[in-house]
Parts: sequence; structure tokens; C-alpha cells
Amino acid sequence: MIAWREYKKLPLQEKIDVLYEHGTFIMAIRYYSYKVNLYLMGNYYLEVFVNHKHALIEKIVPLDTRHPRMKFYSDQIKLPCDILKS
Repeated sequence: MIAWREYKKLPLQEKIDVLYEHGTFIMAIRYYSYKVNLYLMGNYYLEVFVNHKHALIEKIVPLDTRHPRMKFYSDQIKLPCDILKS
């Protein structure tokens, strides 16, 4: 499995290819004008921001567990960071 430090250096199209080959889809949320898909890639989570208007993946970023967006995930699933808070 590719480590985050190598993954983040890839061009966007290669990130997409690797994600679809090796990542595990967890769930999707709506966030403003995006559909945000959450994936597990080895031992880290990635958020994939899909712009529906343009049918385009705009960015792939590591999950920021301090971001207010976490409430949308936590309402539906338990992530490791949620378990540690319990």
C-alpha cells in the first residue's frame, strides 16, 4: 500500500487511479456544492471532492478530524477518532 507521503506527491489523475485500485469506499456526504466521498487507503482516510456541476474530481485531501465536516460522518458511522473520544 502506498504511504501518504508518497501519495500526496502524485498528480491528481494518478491519485485517482491509485485510490480506485487500492482504496475502500466508506461513505459519501454533501458539502456545499460538492459530493465528498470518504475512502480508506491503507491506514489513512481520504476525502474526494467531486464537483457535480462539472462532473469532476477537484481535489483529494487527508481527512481532517478537526474540521466541522466531521459531524456529517460521525452522524452515520464511527471513525477511529470517534472511538478514542468514547
